[in-house]
Amino acid sequence: MHENIQTQKHSEFNAIPTGSGKFKPSRFAVAPMLDWTDRHCRYFHRLLSKEALLYTEMVTTGAIIHGKGDYLAYNEQENPLALQLGGSEPQALAQCAKIAQERGYDEINLNIGCPSDRVQNGRFGACLMGDAALVADCVKAMQDVVDIPVTIKTRIGIDEQDSYEFLCDFIDTVIENSDCDNFVIHARKAWLSGLSPKENREIPPLEYPRVYQLKKDFPQLTFSINGGIKSLEEAKQHLQYVDGVMIGREAYQNPSILAHVDRELFDQTAPVMNTINVVKALYPYIEQELSKGTYLGHITRHILGIFQGIPGARQWRRHLSENAHKPGSGIMVVEKALEMVTERM
Repeated sequence: MHENIQTQKHSEFNAIPTGSGKFKPSRFAVAPMLDWTDRHCRYFHRLLSKEALLYTEMVTTGAIIHGKGDYLAYNEQENPLALQLGGSEPQALAQCAKIAQERGYDEINLNIGCPSDRVQNGRFGACLMGDAALVADCVKAMQDVVDIPVTIKTRIGIDEQDSYEFLCDFIDTVIENSDCDNFVIHARKAWLSGLSPKENREIPPLEYPRVYQLKKDFPQLTFSINGGIKSLEEAKQHLQYVDGVMIGREAYQNPSILAHVDRELFDQTAPVMNTINVVKALYPYIEQELSKGTYLGHITRHILGIFQGIPGARQWRRHLSENAHKPGSGIMVVEKALEMVTERM
């Protein structure tokens, strides 16, 4: 039986050796976030960090197979890029994984963490933690048809099934019946009823030591940690115990932290991107997208937080929010908003 480590402190864990895990993931990733990490967001984030692994929003197998739009569209500048899939039918997942590999994605990630009612009704997301054998079948079906890594993003438990032993049994079953060796662990359990998706990101307590313990008990596997991480200093602390760190809301709402990722987590000589220059570097992309009929606001909504804490940031956000959605809005709206920041620097 695995040790219950719920009350253990960080200091009781030994730092992991480098080079652990068969697949070497990025030390840092931006989490997949529904309605947030679309292709415009990812292009912007890539300007800030060359090294971070970026994820799509969760895309369902039904959308890819039966949808009328191209749900896998992306710009090559976004790579390295992982596709997060939602589904529970092995053959449908395999079909989508094969398409994704052909489209140039670098990784397939299976969503075992989303607790929303809509996802549960489709029998995928966090509820799949209760059927580890099916998860293994899904992963194996995808691995059989692709050469790129197939990974899992999951919680530490669901509802009353939240013991460390349950989590270890889930991992055991998956790895015994597939070749999956890479897990992203959101260090909270999920309540499948009674809490909204937003509440499920905030109310269940964070249990970082459980993820550290997984790395100790399964040293041959690769583990990245996710949930409530707000700074690169916190990321560095976690990287003493696990292989990778994934940041979601903080990276989206305060994207300037991504400008420091390459230097702080990958290469001490990497330059720190100037955020004003990053916005200006986005201009050609904006012009290109506008020429295709994209609304300016669909792009600028992702850059509102870039100057958080800097004089003029409020005026920047207000100008973009009030003007980017007006008919015919173009690059001059962004240029005017940027002046409100540069005038105060």
